[in-house]
Amino acid sequence: MPELRKDPISGRWVIISVERGKRPTDFISPSQKRRAGGFCPFCPGNEHTAPPEIIAFRPASTPPNSPGWSLRVVPNKFPALQIQGDLNKRGEGVFDRMNGVGAHEVIIETPEHQLSLATMPQRAVEDVLWAYYFRLADLKKDSRLKYVLIFKNEGEIAGASLEHTHSQLVALPIVPKSVKEEMDSARKYYDNKERCIFCDIINQELGSDKRVIYENNKYVAISPFAPREPFETWILPKNHESNFLPPDKSFASLAEILQRILKQLDRVLDTPPYNFIIHTSPFKEEVNDYYHWHIEIVPKLTKTAGFEWGSGFYINPTPPEEATKFMREAKI
Repeated sequence: MPELRKDPISGRWVIISVERGKRPTDFISPSQKRRAGGFCPFCPGNEHTAPPEIIAFRPASTPPNSPGWSLRVVPNKFPALQIQGDLNKRGEGVFDRMNGVGAHEVIIETPEHQLSLATMPQRAVEDVLWAYYFRLADLKKDSRLKYVLIFKNEGEIAGASLEHTHSQLVALPIVPKSVKEEMDSARKYYDNKERCIFCDIINQELGSDKRVIYENNKYVAISPFAPREPFETWILPKNHESNFLPPDKSFASLAEILQRILKQLDRVLDTPPYNFIIHTSPFKEEVNDYYHWHIEIVPKLTKTAGFEWGSGFYINPTPPEEATKFMREAKI
């Protein structure tokens, strides 16, 4: 029969609808394999169609905003928030307002239009992670900002407006609600038990091995106990790390596990659309004993409808234990 499961971090309940149980082949979605041809503003030679680059990985012999780069970070042409101005916080009766100050940037991950994070060289994935880190470190210097959310929309269904592989960041003057909920829950758990809830989950999952998809020397990928969507996957550092950073000044192990999981998803689900987000501690609480940064990868395989919007519940037709089995068996 169906089962209700509670996420121990967010407190969110999900319905694991085993009677609707679905295998990977039951999820029908347009493949996100890239097509050749057509104009792309992110391809080399079209740099002039995007805003001037903020940073780029390129040979010193090549000038900014020209071909020759291996990765570029540019402002979003249609930003959700803008870097100029003061916050000007104010009230209007029971309502609160502030100016839309922040930053919205695009990380163009490779000059090769037909590559993805799953198919590009692993060293290039490391460069993407370094770009995330460099931008976080820079935006942290702005006293108006409290948080940077790094995310990727892969495929039109997942919200990508351009096919060329890229990710984004939005710097915010407030801490996002979902992050604050995780932080508050983790802090409460730590106050009660003097342990990090994420560390406890990692140790329990490694001990039981029911939902561990893959691990390397520094990171583990798991199917969470109460996933919102089929094949949702979390990547976490095995050791306690409260904020996103390169341990031992290297992102090699993180690039390896991230790319492996994306390859497994491509193999099992035929290159599905997906979102991933990086949840890290807010700037003012970067170093702490209770929160554990992580990557949440969510394939877009089901539709959110009235029940989900009205209740806050999610209905997942694939138990995480089944998803783990399919992912482990994927040949890459």
